[in-house]
Amino acid sequence: MSRTALATLALASALLVAPAPAHAAADDTSAPGAFAVGTTDVTVTANGRSVAAKVWYPATSAGANKPVAAGDFGVVAFGHGFLQGVAKYTSTLNHLASWGYIVAAPTSQGGLSANHSAFADDLNATLTWFVAQDTTTGSRFAGHVDPAALGLSGHSMGAGASILAAARNPQVRAVGNLAAAETNPSAVTAAATLRTPAMLVSGDRDTIAPPADHQVPIYQAKAGPKQLRTVVGGSHCGFMDSSGLFCDSATIDRATQLKLTRRLLTDWFRYTLSGDTARYDAVWGTTAQNDPQVRFQGVS
Repeated sequence: MSRTALATLALASALLVAPAPAHAAADDTSAPGAFAVGTTDVTVTANGRSVAAKVWYPATSAGANKPVAAGDFGVVAFGHGFLQGVAKYTSTLNHLASWGYIVAAPTSQGGLSANHSAFADDLNATLTWFVAQDTTTGSRFAGHVDPAALGLSGHSMGAGASILAAARNPQVRAVGNLAAAETNPSAVTAAATLRTPAMLVSGDRDTIAPPADHQVPIYQAKAGPKQLRTVVGGSHCGFMDSSGLFCDSATIDRATQLKLTRRLLTDWFRYTLSGDTARYDAVWGTTAQNDPQVRFQGVS
């Protein structure tokens, strides 16, 4: 059976399965996964675009330009926030790679006049390029990409762009993003056309892209499956490894917010991209709905 067919069956089972027993989800997805993490820099050339990207991936050993670990891996394209370098998201992107994902963050649209529509196209070009690498002789990623497990993520501007990108790309299987900001063109308008499962993670202390003005309208515009997961005490800049000028303040420490973020994203992508039914309770079940640190809204 092809990898695409297997992934389709796994996702269908995940969406229909009854809640998994608590012991089935015993592993802590806020802790690093089983894979060593490699890093590399690539130039993505696809869909008429050429952009640089930083990549984290499951590797045979940790370090730069190491061989990819055995197996096929889903790909998550991640969009950085406005005027933020991709290095500020290292801990989260490294974490996802340790759980079996190739995570690629384009470095484009980093200036004051960032083009949100172009950034969405860069994210989609990144996914297209990685799918092509699976069958490209001599590529580091040849034979290691699961083309049926493509996801989008991002923070702030990049999170809004991930909604735009998903609305344009029927190959995307899941979106999970952080403090999504309204974009131009409108992420709210794009969300109304999006049927891909999407999780919006917000911080209730966010004063830069306040949930009521940004994530909530995107959530309300989208039909299910959808989630809005709100980190209690979390800030906008708390989703990054370090703050810069004009950042807001949280009432929880950064380490706590990042740990919660890593858990939420890992559980979401394990369930939606990898068909890991043991993640049901953490994503949709009683554990998700009664988490005192993360408020839950969702339509399955």
